[in-house]
Amino acid sequence: MTKIKSLRELFLEELKDLYSAENQLIRALPKMAHATASNELKSAIEKHLEQTKNHASRLEQAFQELGHKPAQVTCKAMKGLIEEGEEVVQKAEKCAARDAGIIGAAQRVEHYEIAAYGTAQSHASELGYNRIEQLLQETLGEEKEANNKLNDIAKDSVNAEANQMA
Repeated sequence: MTKIKSLRELFLEELKDLYSAENQLIRALPKMAHATASNELKSAIEKHLEQTKNHASRLEQAFQELGHKPAQVTCKAMKGLIEEGEEVVQKAEKCAARDAGIIGAAQRVEHYEIAAYGTAQSHASELGYNRIEQLLQETLGEEKEANNKLNDIAKDSVNAEANQMA
């Protein structure tokens, strides 16, 4: 394994990690949507699935801008976050309590992505990759919106419903 010696090499590794994360989510989000009891939460997850497909496409564009084929390394963080979300689904009945757990798991995913995209965007800026920086900024904004939507669903309905359960 070659050691990273430059910001450009680090940036490429970050893009590979993000590409893996997005592709893992493309496989995981339909399962999470199916596991929800709340139609609002299901709809939000399904909307974010479509955005996630666009995120992967933007990363493919970034690779193309850099003259590289889209590549990925296994994003171990995302793998672990998805496994934790799957545990919640397995441990809870299909009810508001499960939905609250799914929201928590999904927000942990969003927080990871917000951090990762924020870092990658900063590195793109430093490297002078203006078009890639714009692509990453667009995705970062959508990740923040998804996190806010999950927070609103939790506060507006799911947490109170889960609290009323026996």
